[in-house]
Amino acid sequence: MRPGREWEAGIPGTGSPETHAALQPREYGGTKTNVWVRIQSALSLDRRLDQKAVRDKLAWFSRNQEYLDRVAERARPYLYYIVEELDRRGMPLDLALLPIIESAYHPFALSPSRASGIWQFIPSTGKRYGLKQNWWYDGRRDIIAATGAALDYLQKLHAEFDGDWLLAVAAYNAGELNVTRAINRNRNTGRKADFWSLDLPRETRGYVPSFLAVVELAAQPDHYGIALRPIANAPYFSRVDLDGQLDLATAAALAAISMDELYTLNPGFNQWATDPEGPHTLLLPLAKTEEFKRGLSSLPAEERIRWTRHEIRAGETLGEIASRYRTSVEALQAANGLRTNLIRTGHSLLIPNAQQPEAHYTLSADNRGFRVAARATLRQAARHVVTRGDTLWDISRRYGVSIADLCAWNDITPKALLRLGQKLELHPERDQPAAVHVGMAAASAEPISYTVQRGDSLWQISRRFGVTVSQLLQWNGLNEGSRLQPGQILVLHRSSLTATGA
Repeated sequence: MRPGREWEAGIPGTGSPETHAALQPREYGGTKTNVWVRIQSALSLDRRLDQKAVRDKLAWFSRNQEYLDRVAERARPYLYYIVEELDRRGMPLDLALLPIIESAYHPFALSPSRASGIWQFIPSTGKRYGLKQNWWYDGRRDIIAATGAALDYLQKLHAEFDGDWLLAVAAYNAGELNVTRAINRNRNTGRKADFWSLDLPRETRGYVPSFLAVVELAAQPDHYGIALRPIANAPYFSRVDLDGQLDLATAAALAAISMDELYTLNPGFNQWATDPEGPHTLLLPLAKTEEFKRGLSSLPAEERIRWTRHEIRAGETLGEIASRYRTSVEALQAANGLRTNLIRTGHSLLIPNAQQPEAHYTLSADNRGFRVAARATLRQAARHVVTRGDTLWDISRRYGVSIADLCAWNDITPKALLRLGQKLELHPERDQPAAVHVGMAAASAEPISYTVQRGDSLWQISRRFGVTVSQLLQWNGLNEGSRLQPGQILVLHRSSLTATGA
């Protein structure tokens, strides 16, 4: 959605070697059974193979079957739904491939510019298109809500740029104002105003060719010696109404699915329960829907969410109580009819409380944050040799690391020109099992480092890694009044990482 799209993902791909080995190369089946063939039969954009930038991107993708396998596995739950929505709106099915460039179809993809989800909405654009964002829920990651918003946005851009889909896609990446200004500059000097003639940000100049390269691969996978893992041309999930808040551990148990699968279908939920203010819906595997509905209909109301009565003690604040119970101040205010943060000693509060230990909610916001940090300590250093057409952005996407990290590891700036044959040190993201959590990191006594992000507090970091604020202060020579600065490095000792339930 904006420059700086290098992303960090919260979980690895879901494909397994066993599944991959069972597939025959270039196994497609008919249009009725394979959504890739359905897409293939309806591709309409000019792939512009006369452009060197497209050919260079195409060469890279065609050399990286393993990457395409991971993308296909991530796309498996979502692709049919997106194709259906494009068909319903009469939009090119080529656009179903855009999340490959945006996020590699990773539902928890997060960029340094805070773009999130498979469609990579930044907060402000998400709000402009009606995507709710709060402590409980982030609509930018909600598959249905974000897909609707992304297609609305693309349709608007398509109309704004006189039916030119390449300019619409460029504006989706760089912003419509940047593209409009580039068009006006060219027109004022008598130059062409098509995408290939515009002076656009470097990322956007690579973004559109990358998209067209993926479209070309989807059109002729055999020609390029690659295979696209078959994905059923049929619904993967159904949408179920809940009629109120529900603990996600209870939801997973009723549907007889894992917490990982529940969060992967419902990546918009940040915490251990659905948002008390809605949306009161869940996406569930089609085969599990009826079982879930039967279980939910017979579930006593008091078992949907566990409530605790807390007696307020002298000196306590609403924020401290919220943090103790892993909830938000807003949730406590709503549950108790409070209009302010003022509370009185001796009074009591009703508090929504998770039914399982924190570690059980495997892909909650806190646990996703931990996985990124834990995996960073486990991955091995490697090197990338720069080839023709490589940019820092391309390399960051390829290995799932940020441009900032690439620059730090190699003592270069983001604007550095890369040389053919140049060797870059990097830490490629290895696909780790979904169960990587605090317990794995604790297997070694070596310290790890954490880079402070904007808005971080010592309390938030202590909760994320399952340590105490006192330990953070001691390890880093800080006192209770210390203020954290974005970019500051904190040391944590892995032998002490013992998050609740891990």
